[in-house]
Amino acid sequence: MQLSDIFKVSDDVVARELSGETVLLDLSSGMYFGLDTVGGRIWSLLSHEPRTLHEVADTIEAEFDAPRDRIVADLLSLARDLRERELIVERSD
Repeated sequence: MQLSDIFKVSDDVVARELSGETVLLDLSSGMYFGLDTVGGRIWSLLSHEPRTLHEVADTIEAEFDAPRDRIVADLLSLARDLRERELIVERSD
């Protein structure tokens, strides 16, 4: 996985924000997942339109007080997890 990869939210997932946490429901499996504030913001960015992870990292860096290397490491980790669970999908052109 690279920052140049483009992802979008799977059509089989619905999300709602509840008390500062984003809750995801995978309709195909019936499983729920929770994301913290930063994870929820990442989800929101990917929900609006397909984006590169680089674009997501840029936005997170502008909005949150954290070092770029930490943002990138955490973003890649979350993206891998979401992709493995098929909650996001890589856009293929």
